[in-house]
Amino acid sequence: MTSEFIQPDLMPALPEMVMLAMTCLVLVVDLFLPQEKRGFTLLLSIATLALAIAAVIAVAPVSAVSSFGGSFVLDQLAVVLKIATCGVTILVFVYSRDYLTDNNIYKGEYYVLGLFATLGMMVMISAHSFLLVYLGLELLSLSLYAMIAFNRNSLSASEAAMKYFVLGAMASGLLLYGISIFYGITGTLDLNQLSAAVTSQSGQHPIALGFALTFIVVGLCFKLGAVPFHMWLPDVYQGSPTSVTLFIGTAPKIAGFAMAIRLLVDGLGDLQVDWSQMLTALAIASMALGNIIAIAQTNFKRMLAYSTISHVGFILLGLLSTTANGYASAMFYTITYTITASVAFGVLLVLNRKGCEAENISDLSGLNDGNPWYAALLAIAMFSMAGVPPTVGFYAKLTVLQAVIQVDLLWLAVVAVLFSVIGLFYYLRVIKVMYFDKPAAEQTTTIKEALDVKVLLSANSLSLILLGVFPSSLMAYCILAFS
Repeated sequence: MTSEFIQPDLMPALPEMVMLAMTCLVLVVDLFLPQEKRGFTLLLSIATLALAIAAVIAVAPVSAVSSFGGSFVLDQLAVVLKIATCGVTILVFVYSRDYLTDNNIYKGEYYVLGLFATLGMMVMISAHSFLLVYLGLELLSLSLYAMIAFNRNSLSASEAAMKYFVLGAMASGLLLYGISIFYGITGTLDLNQLSAAVTSQSGQHPIALGFALTFIVVGLCFKLGAVPFHMWLPDVYQGSPTSVTLFIGTAPKIAGFAMAIRLLVDGLGDLQVDWSQMLTALAIASMALGNIIAIAQTNFKRMLAYSTISHVGFILLGLLSTTANGYASAMFYTITYTITASVAFGVLLVLNRKGCEAENISDLSGLNDGNPWYAALLAIAMFSMAGVPPTVGFYAKLTVLQAVIQVDLLWLAVVAVLFSVIGLFYYLRVIKVMYFDKPAAEQTTTIKEALDVKVLLSANSLSLILLGVFPSSLMAYCILAFS
């Protein structure tokens, strides 16, 4: 018996095809460019991301469409998250240019790896099959391993890359094991069919389904950096080149959120009672450990790593509410957090241009005296992370707390508020150091930054206030994604 081959509709995957073709073009063109013309690689990389955004907008559907046998889906969720991912990656590439130049690692491979990682994130966002989720995750992970070790002369970067590789391989293995159990029970990798299959098999294989779900949640939480699967995050943030830390701390968080929505909500929605209980414990642990340990940190990048862990706890709060409003709130929180983190690391990259790594909080001493504008930009980012109005961080936290309260989890909202108050301490400490401590003699040199970086970073920071005052437009897109 022969089966006829059915040509899949390629239009939903047009952004990914554009990204892949242009990334290959960047790789080939960069081979023939001398070092003094390396800026053309950056321009071509930005053009690649801009074309990908245009392609996403061009093929954006009114309602969800699928292709490749249902394993690839393009819906409002995918449209918004892909645009956000590509937009944040553009910021990363622009902010990183001068840092890479000053540290003699201004190579085209940085942008090629970043584009391949972005392609992996886009695949994860639209994946509607266990197989495609795993392929996108591995493309992202392999690119990040190489980016972390990009500075081959740095022992700390090599150590961070090895730690991330070993722990990442372990997490991928656990995720794959969970997928294999689900496939053995249900006989399908398609997330559309998985939900119905799990429902029919839940009475026959409750223990096996519980094990499989646990492995899936472990893989997700490792990717997001939730406690107790966070052990890689502080070391990787601190050991990586700051430009790579900027990339790791922003765009992959969007892909991790999309992965959670696709697997837990779309594929395992019938088991939401079980995974929401898991996420409750993980959210509390992440907010507690992240905020408390961040207080003791003296390294700014390491402090932001533990800050990220605490913010992941808030994202999990939105997910465990298991309502459309909660998912939209978590999505809004994820996107706005990546924008906020890009400002914090962007300012740090500008400070690193003085010829030494500005990594410790003490390196920010008296920043307001010599560079008041950058002190103000970083202060806005810190206030947003702390959730102080009128920044967008306040509204993001508020919407997540409202979603939790709506499902009668008032005690959980109170716990989240208490840990947010604790977190306020280390954010205010950074502001205190910038505005009230005296700078060292070598820190008084005026920073000479590129105009495009200063304009883009300023707009990025001011958008935190604009989105805080007028959050309805972005929130409307998030709500539409789950309506």
